[in-house]
Amino acid sequence: MSSPSTAEADKPPMTRREVLEALSGLLLGMFVSMLASTVVSSSLPVIIHDLDGDQAAYTWVVTSTLLTTAISTPVWGKLADLYNRKLLFQLAIVIFVLASATAGFAQDPGMLIASRFAQGIGAGGLAALSQVLMADIISPRERGRYMGLFGAVMAVATVGGPLLGGVITDAWGWRWNFYVALPVAVAALIIVQKTLHLTRSSWRKVSIDYLGIVLLAVASSLILIWVTNAGTSTDGDFWSLSNNAWWSFTTVWMAGGALLCAIAFVVVELRAKDPLVPLSMFRDRTFTLSVIASISTGIAMFGASVYLSQYMQLARGATPTEAGLMTIPMIAGLLVASVVVGGLITRFGRWKSYLIAGAVFLIAGSYLLSTIEYDTNFALVSVYMFVLGAGVGMTMQNLVLVVQNTCKPSDIGVASAGVTFFRSLGGTIGVSVMGAALAARVIDLMGGVKGDLAAALAGLGDKAQYWAEQLQSNTLPAVSQMPESIRVIIEDVYAQGISHAFLITVPFAVATLLAIVFLPNKPLTTMTTSERLEASEADLGTVSVPQGRDRR
Repeated sequence: MSSPSTAEADKPPMTRREVLEALSGLLLGMFVSMLASTVVSSSLPVIIHDLDGDQAAYTWVVTSTLLTTAISTPVWGKLADLYNRKLLFQLAIVIFVLASATAGFAQDPGMLIASRFAQGIGAGGLAALSQVLMADIISPRERGRYMGLFGAVMAVATVGGPLLGGVITDAWGWRWNFYVALPVAVAALIIVQKTLHLTRSSWRKVSIDYLGIVLLAVASSLILIWVTNAGTSTDGDFWSLSNNAWWSFTTVWMAGGALLCAIAFVVVELRAKDPLVPLSMFRDRTFTLSVIASISTGIAMFGASVYLSQYMQLARGATPTEAGLMTIPMIAGLLVASVVVGGLITRFGRWKSYLIAGAVFLIAGSYLLSTIEYDTNFALVSVYMFVLGAGVGMTMQNLVLVVQNTCKPSDIGVASAGVTFFRSLGGTIGVSVMGAALAARVIDLMGGVKGDLAAALAGLGDKAQYWAEQLQSNTLPAVSQMPESIRVIIEDVYAQGISHAFLITVPFAVATLLAIVFLPNKPLTTMTTSERLEASEADLGTVSVPQGRDRR
């Protein structure tokens, strides 16, 4: 047991300039973590086609990163309450840089997915620790303004990533998507080292819940593997209807195994000295309802970034660069909403009405995107994307703010990571479910257009055999390269499949609205986490004064 030095304890609070300097490193770290999940979105059809992958591989390249980000987030959050947070943040950057470099050398879908798994571990640390470190230096009341900056950065990374990825893919090749974030990560590492100076009022012996980590990882992995593959298996013929695997022996052991691991995880967490996810936090209505609300926010955020790019390329025949440009309306919605609402929260100290409005936008945006077709007027599609982006911008970061405002200072790391974890887990499961629904829908629809495709192929002359083989393979099609007669049919099929996938997000958005409505409307405190911790320790010291002492 040790305590900080007197000089460290007496150190004055950071000035606004010092806060902004330190925040720049955290913002770069957040940008890098989000960019890892989004920069490949617009180039995924090209990547999977080049590596001879199918729709399942497409989904797993995304969900592999989301899965390890989700699983590692509470681990990083727990470590943040036990170890040096600044050092942990820098370690997460190093892990991310090494994994990104490896992903750029991938020769097949398996190697790429494995690299993305490792990438997610680093990204989880950057996402969780940036929130915790910000709470150390900025009070919840002032944090609204800075949450707007985080929202802006996440807007650029979440939806601007596909644009950048598309340009890079068309100009230099898709492998550079994995290298582009490396200089930013290194810059974040240097800036944090030079500008972020933290004090800590107490240290305690650590105890890591290793069994809890394993059980959480196994439960999450089993359920995602099952969702991704069930109902989408084929016999290798792209024309065939799927062999429904939702009710099979594989479903029984995978879903059953996930359930057993989840139950074991709860039991372990109840007995652990330092649980990975302290279940006692769910006694707090604010934390529980914020977790519920965060799940569908994650589904909307990650699902939109992945499947909007696929819609632009496979349903509208766009190139990767064009697909990135076509998702700019969502960037605008997220950017405007997060910055404006963050500023309003700081100015007036009120947050609930903005979150309710954001949930309404989530519902509207999700439903409207479930109605799109391959020839829907793009002006309408742009409005739909803007509405969904605004909903994400109003809710995503502010749900973390609400939890940080009410949790105990000693639990700030695990509480922040808890909300981020369920948002990431919701996004991971959502992307998997949407991918499975999309794949199953596309397979079914292909069975219904066999006659139209046969007629279109018949008119291609000596090229008919080549395109017939392309359609019969499980490889994701390169729609923009197809002859017009075939392309129109395939675009219609994928548009129906993707709109069907977006319909899945609507009930989750409704759940977000209900959860936010019942959130306790507590005012935002003006004290930083460090100040709250010092105040609580001072109160404890006052209470602990022996009765024989002078109490003046």
